[in-house]
Amino acid sequence: MSISAADTPLGAFADDQAQAAYLAAKRRMEWRRRLLPVITFLALIVIWEVAVRVFEIKPFIAPAPSAIFTVLVGKFPMLMQNLAPTAVEAISGFLIGNLAAIAIATAFAYKETLEEAFFPIAVMVNTIPVVAKAPILVLLLGNGMEPKIAIAALICFFPTLVNMTRGLRDVNTQQLELMHVLSASPREVFLKVRLKNALPYLFSALKIAASTAVIGAIVGEWIGSTVGIGALIIQATYNFDSPLLYATIVVGSVFSASFFAVISWTERRFLKWNVGSVR
Repeated sequence: MSISAADTPLGAFADDQAQAAYLAAKRRMEWRRRLLPVITFLALIVIWEVAVRVFEIKPFIAPAPSAIFTVLVGKFPMLMQNLAPTAVEAISGFLIGNLAAIAIATAFAYKETLEEAFFPIAVMVNTIPVVAKAPILVLLLGNGMEPKIAIAALICFFPTLVNMTRGLRDVNTQQLELMHVLSASPREVFLKVRLKNALPYLFSALKIAASTAVIGAIVGEWIGSTVGIGALIIQATYNFDSPLLYATIVVGSVFSASFFAVISWTERRFLKWNVGSVR
């Protein structure tokens, strides 16, 4: 009976050493991927602070990061009070726009006639600039939260529609033939083959929509709104209050990044079978 090198104590020790080295290298790569953006961001902040002080740049042109931080701390309750309606508008628009896109994409995947009839219209609506859509929606829906939610929904709709339609259709024909052989119902084919195949496409679109929904809500607030991140940006601009302007932008950006992070976390949780393509 032959004994392999791995079965000997020396071979097992070598395997353990190799595995430990691999895990250590993997941990170093993970920490590097996490720390490198943070270090780069902090370095840029320091350069910005030094440049403002050395070149004596006027605060209304480009405030120092320290001044922005002071406003963030001192006016934090007011900033959060204005973030709340923007967050509601962005999340509501995100849900409405993406749910509508998923439903229509499902119809497109099964009825090419519907896609041929309505997809060009969706493209045409998507080509209209957001700043042009906003006044029209304000006239149609009033001056409340409704037009802001509608703008956020419209800006989320098209990327999800395109990606979801492609994901539902880009299915391996052998999988469909196997489901047919197994006498699977249309519902089972949709849930176990088409939808599963479309999920990576869907989450790619959702991560884009997480950011664009916030942009849509802010742009909507520029037109006829007295509260929200967008309204606060306009007020700070007219008052030449650059520290408040930058602080407001920071708050909006942090919320948008957090929204994106939630979608990314959800993707990693639900697409464990597709872990190779999820970072």
